[in-house]
Amino acid sequence: MPNFALTDIAIRRLPAPARGTTTYWDTNTKGLGLRVSQGGAKTFIVLVGSGQRHKIGRYPLVSLQAARLQAKKTLGEIALGRFLPKSISFDEAKRLFLANVESRARASTHAEYRRLLTKHFPFERKQVGSISTTDIAKKIDRLNDTPSEARHALVVIKMLFRWLLRRGHIQNDPCATLEMPKTRGGRERALTDSEIKEILLNASRVGFPFGLIVMLLVLTGQRRGEIAALRWTYIDMVDRTITLPATLTKNRRQHTFPFSQGVADLLKAIPEQSEYLFPASREHVHDRPTSTFNGWPKAKRRFDAMLEGVGPWTLHDLRRTFSTGMASLAVPQVVVEKLLNHVSGGALSPIAQVYNRHSYMSEMRAAVAAWDGKLASLVRS
Repeated sequence: MPNFALTDIAIRRLPAPARGTTTYWDTNTKGLGLRVSQGGAKTFIVLVGSGQRHKIGRYPLVSLQAARLQAKKTLGEIALGRFLPKSISFDEAKRLFLANVESRARASTHAEYRRLLTKHFPFERKQVGSISTTDIAKKIDRLNDTPSEARHALVVIKMLFRWLLRRGHIQNDPCATLEMPKTRGGRERALTDSEIKEILLNASRVGFPFGLIVMLLVLTGQRRGEIAALRWTYIDMVDRTITLPATLTKNRRQHTFPFSQGVADLLKAIPEQSEYLFPASREHVHDRPTSTFNGWPKAKRRFDAMLEGVGPWTLHDLRRTFSTGMASLAVPQVVVEKLLNHVSGGALSPIAQVYNRHSYMSEMRAAVAAWDGKLASLVRS
């Protein structure tokens, strides 16, 4: 942005930009700027920290001399801690916060934070300084039936408001006194054979995208976020392997695992719409999806309504069911751990894990083929 000594003559001669606005910063008064709009309006502003700009007034109703005096006064009040900058809208706060997250976190983390903030906190143009504890509590209370989602949503909104507080956009954190929703305790649930059959049959009827995601979770034992974020470039149809990059996995380790004929058949049934196997249905730029499937609660509720004889379950239970099923097929624990991408290494000691370079690929192929066979027999029975 241009910087020069503002004078009345120079201000009067400044051209209007072809579009948007252009800001000219005064080299004689720190923080003082003149914003010129496309329509020719000229407004004095002062930079008050964190990139936030405070409006002083329109020129020539506010003279250059008066603008300089007000800018110095405002900056002095900031130094003394007496100036309260104008609050920003929730949409603007969300944009700034997510930009910060994107610069330091994994793409999957950024996408999840954006999903939670957009889906559960539609405050939009409301000023962040006017959002109360009650406002946020009401949004969290609506998620009582999905305590895990409630906890994740509250964690992210707390992070957002702490971030705003540190940057001076708000004076009080409305989330400070909110407690995390109580969990339902640890889970040890593995589905029975009859439950697996019911889930697979109905998932096949539902089809793309949620039904196919569920079937892939059953067949591979991977995490739901990893399956939902699959890209075609991760899949080797010739070698029948999937490679998840370290940026996607929970333990930040690249994970290559083989897949069965059942998985191969499912992959062939997925329409290739974009780089993702399961793109988000509503988020597009130039007619191309920009993120992956994220409608978990709604899709799960609809799916559960179709099931008969299946007790309360979560998608993560499918991963535990995969592990339990492998054990029932006498698959060695170390092979199961390799398939699940667990750091523990099964029966291997930490030192053995370092020196043992055996990939167990042939053992993993045999294991997924056996699991595929068991599931196929369950569906046929």
